Amino acid sequence: MFIPNLLSAESGGETTLRARIAIVEDEPDLRDAVAEYLVANGFDVTPVPDAAAMRALAQHESFHLAILDIAMPGEDGLSLARWLRSQMQIGIIFATAAGTSIDRIVGLELGADDYIVKPYELRELLARVRSVLRRVPPPSEPNAAQPAHVEAPRHRLWFGVYQADFDARTVTGPDGVLDMAKSEFDVLEVFLKRANRLLTRAAISEAIGLTEDPENSRAIDIRIMRLRKRIEEDPAHPRFLRTVRGEGYIFSLPGEDAGER
Repeated sequence: MFIPNLLSAESGGETTLRARIAIVEDEPDLRDAVAEYLVANGFDVTPVPDAAAMRALAQHESFHLAILDIAMPGEDGLSLARWLRSQMQIGIIFATAAGTSIDRIVGLELGADDYIVKPYELRELLARVRSVLRRVPPPSEPNAAQPAHVEAPRHRLWFGVYQADFDARTVTGPDGVLDMAKSEFDVLEVFLKRANRLLTRAAISEAIGLTEDPENSRAIDIRIMRLRKRIEEDPAHPRFLRTVRGEGYIFSLPGEDAGER
């Protein structure tokens, strides 16, 4: 696999790397409750009260994952996420208030790995944390330069017999590299980074920067139809990219078939 086991402190009797998680939340009770729960489940957790404190912390520490409240006093979570991604490789989960769908759409556009709606159950958050940690690469130290002779690890993900390389923006199958248009890879990347989640046409459009009205345009449907022809053995009965009638699409990645390598 591309990343070490980050999900717990022990695995198969051997000590493994504990995932480092930052919780940036201005509500003290919620912040402490989340931190306590994740620590009890084997993670190394740092509670952070606001964006300014997180910026200061990230100058000398790196994290595998940050759980960011979007609506915080001062700098919001969206702006902080942009800055964090410029400093280190890090997974991002946004916490957003119920009814603020625009925040979720903007979060997807910024490349969030997941989001959760407040108020949320701690068990649901734990499931999302584990899911993201299976997909994100290990963090680099803040502002640390790679030695000239060392190639940085590539960000790849397997689905079935295919491997997507997010750096090279290519998909390789049993017969070699697929002939895939940029627009098709854009859609595939959105789905792979948000696997097993229902995505509306509006969310997909926002994530890839498509300005057409998704409700009155078949642009998304056409791209998905073309993508299915590339990656599905039987496009009429897709294994991966399924339609949820009247709602959108979902990219199914069974746990045994998917993973970063």
